[in-house]
Amino acid sequence: MAAQVVREAATMAGVSRPDIDAVVVAHPGDHTRQGYFHTFLCSSLGIAAKGNVIQVLGNGMTGGHAFDQAVQLIESGRAECVLAVGVHFESGIPTAQHLDYSIRLTGDVDFQSIFGPVPISWYAMDAHRYMFEYDVPRDTTAVVAVKNREHARFNPLAQFRDPLTLDAVLSARPIVEPLGLFEVPARSDGAVALIVSTEARAKLTGQPYARIRGRGFDHEGIHQIADVPTSALDYSALTRAAHRALTTAGTELADISTFQLYAPCTIVEILATEALGLFARGSGAAAAANDATSIGGRYPVNTCGGCLSRGHPPEVSPLYDVVEACSQILGRAERRQVEGARLAMCVSELGKYNAALVHILEAHS
Repeated sequence: MAAQVVREAATMAGVSRPDIDAVVVAHPGDHTRQGYFHTFLCSSLGIAAKGNVIQVLGNGMTGGHAFDQAVQLIESGRAECVLAVGVHFESGIPTAQHLDYSIRLTGDVDFQSIFGPVPISWYAMDAHRYMFEYDVPRDTTAVVAVKNREHARFNPLAQFRDPLTLDAVLSARPIVEPLGLFEVPARSDGAVALIVSTEARAKLTGQPYARIRGRGFDHEGIHQIADVPTSALDYSALTRAAHRALTTAGTELADISTFQLYAPCTIVEILATEALGLFARGSGAAAAANDATSIGGRYPVNTCGGCLSRGHPPEVSPLYDVVEACSQILGRAERRQVEGARLAMCVSELGKYNAALVHILEAHS
């Protein structure tokens, strides 16, 4: 899968193997026994690089870090053309192995994991708290799953494209109360390759391209549970990262045409839209229910279908979001196109791991 998407990306960008100065590979997770996957992949692709060949890992932000490292290699002058690539094949391993490697070990292995909590259970507690604190019924938060499926219906890359009703979401078997089957991500396979270059090289192709206009990052120095009292619904790392991205881009939130958010659960998308400042605290779920985050709404969110319907191969998902952002601002999204889209925001956030990485992309033709 990785080789296929690299060939397609290189063809689209008009580059060949000798043009690629550096390669950044998103850590492949636990689906392969192959160590040093980055150099192994370069060998398989026949790519020799002088700028760097590295593999990055950052939990759910892994794909976002791969993209960000490619951008930084360009900015530093160490490379003029960088390949950022990720592949994840979750169905290639037993469920128990996946749970042990990538879910049970994400908490503090000495003081949390031994008691059984997994990421979805943390988000389920957030959902409980949100519904209690703001008096929001579950059928309002569940609308996010329906909205994302409606977007995914028109995405040929989406894992799930069949129509989904609110009744189906509410009656689905529970996973971690109050989240049911369609409110949490399925296991997914996928691969994405991006070509990141200097603007001068991009102009030489004579093709429209996306320009990275702003970037912001924040980490609170917290892993799941703070050592001081804090709110479970506070995604302030995302608030700060988005502010930094908007500042470096020299633009405002109201100017962003579409938002691609790393949101593995319905509640995460709701809390992320509120942290960004799209909606007031406690009103994000109602806003989604009123179509504010749908295509045609004020703030189109996850036009590709997001983690819930497009699919969520974890280490790759943020790279998918960059693909969708580029498709939108370059006018290539077809039936899911946001009219007049020129600026897109891509958000990789770690939710209960208290970090966020934000990029703002702009169309150039």
